[in-house]
Amino acid sequence: MKLQNRIKEEPTIDLTSLIDVVFLLLLFFMVSTTFDQQALMKVDLPDASAVAARVDLPERLEFVIDANGVMFLNDRQLVDTEARTIKAAFSEAVGDNRDLPLILRADRETPHHFVITVMDVAAQLGFSNLSIATNRMTGSDE
Repeated sequence: MKLQNRIKEEPTIDLTSLIDVVFLLLLFFMVSTTFDQQALMKVDLPDASAVAARVDLPERLEFVIDANGVMFLNDRQLVDTEARTIKAAFSEAVGDNRDLPLILRADRETPHHFVITVMDVAAQLGFSNLSIATNRMTGSDE
């Protein structure tokens, strides 16, 4: 009986599917990654639990937003909540002096976008000394 010798082939590994999977993973991570842009404005956050001696600055801006979104700059009510109105109020109050400390007070029920709008306008105008005022919580205030 005559047997034929088979030609032995070297086993090959097909990398095409592996490369496709790697590229798909790379594409997935590139698309799903969020890029965080750091704010250009330094914010001094207060320590609400500690009671420190309050130092009254001779001249400052105090911006207050109540629970309904009504805005006040140094006890003067703004006519609306538009960014251009806030910008005009800041310009009228301080002119070109952007070194004044800006204190932002907001009611706990204030919609968040009002606070962000004021902070954004302050950053656009070049205010660099922003403080967010807090009230000390008492036992009955929950």
